[in-house]
Amino acid sequence: MAFTTLHRCPSCRASNRVPAAHLADTGRCGACKAPLSPRGEPIEADSAILESVVQGAKVPILVDFWATWCGPCRLAAPEIEALAKDMAGRALVLKVDIDAHPDLAVRYQVRSVPNFAVFRGGTLFLQRSGVATRWELSRWLEQAGARPV
Repeated sequence: MAFTTLHRCPSCRASNRVPAAHLADTGRCGACKAPLSPRGEPIEADSAILESVVQGAKVPILVDFWATWCGPCRLAAPEIEALAKDMAGRALVLKVDIDAHPDLAVRYQVRSVPNFAVFRGGTLFLQRSGVATRWELSRWLEQAGARPV
């Protein structure tokens, strides 16, 4: 089953289902037809969500592999949230807790966290471990095809 997320309309508060392929698109509320903005916050991902979004999204995707016990991961979290907001409509940001989803850590050979992977067109474009600045993460997404600001 393809991943869909619920997007609450800011005008009428109706819940709208948004499939993975349209998370970066501007849409319209099914109830009141008000505009719905593209996804501008990180998406907590498991194996099914990661696969669905990576295969379905039309924009580059940054995946933040992190862990609750990781101090640098906690320090990077506000920057990751800000990046998701900055890149809304141009890229998507996913977060994978490696303790909750060790299968993904194994699949993507995550040996240290934080670890960032960028996907383009359903395939891995680049992967780096260690803390990175929001500017650097944004540059990686732009190299993968996200429109510059």
